[in-house]
Amino acid sequence: MLILFTVLTAFLIGFLSMPVLIGAFKKMHVLDKPGGRKIHKSETPSMGGIVIIFSVLITSFLWLDLDYLVEIRYVIAALALVFFVGLRDDLVDLSPFQKLGGQFVATCMVVFMSDIRISSLYGFLGVYELPLLVSYGLTFVAIIGLTNSFNLIDGLDGLAGSICILTFGFLGWWFISVGMEPFGLFSLILLGSVLAFLVFNWHPAKIFMGDTGSLSLGFALSILTILFIDANGHLPAVNPWKFNAPIASGIALMIVPIYDTVRIFARRIRRGRSPFAPDKNHVHHFLMRMGLSHDKVAITLGVVKAFFIALVFIGASYSDYLMLPVILGTAVLFGSRLDVVTLRRVKENVKNAPPVLQPQTKRVKHRPYIQNPVTEEMHISDN
Repeated sequence: MLILFTVLTAFLIGFLSMPVLIGAFKKMHVLDKPGGRKIHKSETPSMGGIVIIFSVLITSFLWLDLDYLVEIRYVIAALALVFFVGLRDDLVDLSPFQKLGGQFVATCMVVFMSDIRISSLYGFLGVYELPLLVSYGLTFVAIIGLTNSFNLIDGLDGLAGSICILTFGFLGWWFISVGMEPFGLFSLILLGSVLAFLVFNWHPAKIFMGDTGSLSLGFALSILTILFIDANGHLPAVNPWKFNAPIASGIALMIVPIYDTVRIFARRIRRGRSPFAPDKNHVHHFLMRMGLSHDKVAITLGVVKAFFIALVFIGASYSDYLMLPVILGTAVLFGSRLDVVTLRRVKENVKNAPPVLQPQTKRVKHRPYIQNPVTEEMHISDN
């Protein structure tokens, strides 16, 4: 019953608060204007992450008892810090180093105070316990990398929210099943809040989450995924909810942002550009070039994400020696096929499109006046 109340409360707070935020931003003309790399066509409010995090915090303090709050207190504090970094970036653009600095401090809180880290390779390559410094370094790279990878896929109506719902749903179920209720309930609170946002972000979006939301949710996803990897890796073999490939399972949960980031960085480097130079070559851009609408792209990538989660269940009894190549190989195969199909579809669209300049087949004569259909002004013909 507590699970139902937490999800429902988070959803209702977000659902009732979001129209208020949309109306306030419209009244204050705080709107995200189209143009450049942005693919929306009208001025739209952003910073919907304000309501997402607001509903997460309120619901957590309403329904989680003191013992649960104490256990996740540093996670909540770190999430609040990343939220303010994203909010500041939405209001006044921060430099990449400023944003990374805020994420670094938040990661320190989680790693050093909550001891959420990748502590082992769980038998993969014969490594069972990582040196402490290696563990810290690997965890920092993973959290900051995954946070910003998720931020990069937030470029389409409904996409980031759909990916969040699937991941938080899986994590909430798993943490509760293995007895980690505080983190399970926190994951489900995030699920309810994002679901309320998605009602208003589905195409055509009435509001975007902005860096306020994408950085915060990316950070939450990254730390909960790393906690899942480590907790799953240390579960006894007799536990019915143990996945024998903890590393591959964690990668599968974040496969969409991971693949998109690796792919886009590789393309930019191969073309002699900075890997951080923005462009419109993300996976969701390619799907739109195939003619898919915003909602169809979000559904397509959501189905891909669900497929990889299904692979985790199918391969639950297999180790990382098998599942890592399966997960990574399947992602590369899907991506390569997507590039081929997209290129063929774009060529077909260009081939079938009418020429931009149509040759004039007949010259109009003996008309002393020609009306301009655009300005509806009369001018004298040269004939």
